[in-house]
Amino acid sequence: MALKFRKKPVVIEAWQFTGAVLDKPAWLVSAINDGTVWYQGGEQPYMTIKTLEGEMRASLGDWIIQGVSGEPYPCKPDIFDATYEAVAA
Repeated sequence: MALKFRKKPVVIEAWQFTGAVLDKPAWLVSAINDGTVWYQGGEQPYMTIKTLEGEMRASLGDWIIQGVSGEPYPCKPDIFDATYEAVAA
């Protein structure tokens, strides 16, 4: 049985939560409209995301990723930078 594995190369879509909520991609707008994601404004705005692991919070600077099954989930910037790289559109 193998003990080491490599993550399959998968192209994902992601949006960085900077506090500006006007430039959201369509898949995130759909998740907000269906109640999977909601925004909390204020002095320290955040987004709450319903995931398979439960509700998770995205803080300013975090990335919201669309998973391989279309599900949104948050990712901290340092993990995002270590895991993903930009691809040509």
